[in-house]
Amino acid sequence: MAWHYKQRGTGRPLILLHGIGMSSNAWKPVMPILAAQRRVIAFDLPGFGRTPPLPAGTPPTAENIIRSLQDSLHEMGIDEPVDFAGNSLGGYFAMEAARRGLARSVVALSPGGLWERDASAHVKPLFRIMRKGLQTFPLLGEALVLLPPLRMMLMAVPMTSQGWKIPARDAIVSLRNFARAPGFDDTLEAVEPFRDGRKITVPLTVAFGDRDWLLTAASQNRGELPAHTRWLKPRGWGHVPMWDDPKGVAQLIIEGTR
Repeated sequence: MAWHYKQRGTGRPLILLHGIGMSSNAWKPVMPILAAQRRVIAFDLPGFGRTPPLPAGTPPTAENIIRSLQDSLHEMGIDEPVDFAGNSLGGYFAMEAARRGLARSVVALSPGGLWERDASAHVKPLFRIMRKGLQTFPLLGEALVLLPPLRMMLMAVPMTSQGWKIPARDAIVSLRNFARAPGFDDTLEAVEPFRDGRKITVPLTVAFGDRDWLLTAASQNRGELPAHTRWLKPRGWGHVPMWDDPKGVAQLIIEGTR
């Protein structure tokens, strides 16, 4: 099954993976900056954006997702290992790619999975409530994000504390992706704590912004990652920092995958 993607630039491939309920559009602010130096490929994960869910009977576990991604890369003529940058769920999958030998290097922005037991217990209920609200009152949500102050409030926890920086059109796209993604529920259920990450030998950078109010300190466990991991806490970055600081995020990705 081929994954849908957006591609810009030339040079060594750089794979971008978005978070749950999003699409490749999440990387829109940083794509032009990254494409000045790299061949940038932003995928829609299975069941999100324009990529269909995995075939019936194939749960969207990390193992199945990475196997499907590997097939898509081969169809594009790209042989691993390749460089990865991922955000949230995409960061989780990028680290899984490194654990399975598909990655040359990884930059993970607010990656999921780094929690101990029930540290992330608030995430699934929060996402389900948000999704139900957007499905029930879609026009209301889209009307609210037209106003910068309300857009800032609605986006503060799940995305960014600087929601006014997101153009209204892109905010509406984000809401629609979140509400309509056919793979959302199955993927949310399939996410498990990240394990055996200490086996990763490639360069690994993990960044949690100091305004990430979704995955707080309890969800930033360092014990499952190797000692050589570079840990950063950028100031002013929320859970989805690409809109907060496009230049800073792009620079971090370029440095971490150099």
